[in-house]
Amino acid sequence: MLVHPQFDPIALRLGPLAIHWYGLMYLVGFGLFLWLASKRVRQPWHAQAGWTRRDVEDLLFYGVVGVIVGGRLGYVLFYKPEYYLSHPLEVLAVWKGGMAFHGGLLGVLVAMGVYAWKRQRRYFEVTDLIAPCIPTGLAAGRLGNFINGELWGRPADPSLPWAMVYPQSGTDVPRHPSPLYQFALEGLLLFVLLWFYSRKPRATGQVSGAFLAGYGVFRFIAEYFREPDDFLGLLALGMSMGQWLSLPMIVAGAVIWVRASRGTTPVQVRS
Repeated sequence: MLVHPQFDPIALRLGPLAIHWYGLMYLVGFGLFLWLASKRVRQPWHAQAGWTRRDVEDLLFYGVVGVIVGGRLGYVLFYKPEYYLSHPLEVLAVWKGGMAFHGGLLGVLVAMGVYAWKRQRRYFEVTDLIAPCIPTGLAAGRLGNFINGELWGRPADPSLPWAMVYPQSGTDVPRHPSPLYQFALEGLLLFVLLWFYSRKPRATGQVSGAFLAGYGVFRFIAEYFREPDDFLGLLALGMSMGQWLSLPMIVAGAVIWVRASRGTTPVQVRS
């Protein structure tokens, strides 16, 4: 079996300044979004709708704010509400860790709503543009989790070739390297599926619905291999918090996709 490499979480020190790998992964994710979304706005149907590189830069700013604020509040409200109710000032202590994807997603959805309102664009027109550009950022974040040696998986069969011991777990039990599973599923695979799906004009809302449902399904599957948070454990029906939060995403994504399919016809590109 393998042993987690025990990477130094600090990638680079510049005097008193310590640059962490996890922070670098956020930068990688934002950079990939900028690059991919810039390619998206050059697609004929997006260019005809007036999308530009400047819009992509503005969307990135709104998205960063939504990820940070929503991710933190999501962790506070979904995972440790009692603790932070007793220690309200620690809600601001983001340097101590504690971010939740589902909260970050809600934050981004709200931020995109503000952007759409200010620019007088349809909401799903905005989210359809950015949806295929998000999974690469998720993949970068999961690599950060793996480098930090956190969010390790549930116990695995020792005969599994990639079963891994995480010394930081305090045991020598071989485990699933679940951050790498999530990197592959909700990161790379979801990106490939969405990127190819969105290479043709789609009815407004279809790409957004496919993203929500796709992420929800892949996250639900990955949670079977990820060790539940020790302060929560498994909840009703033997499911983790991540699975319960993914179910509404799957349902909402499916509903959005079906309604979009029955509504507006795909954009026609003029020759």
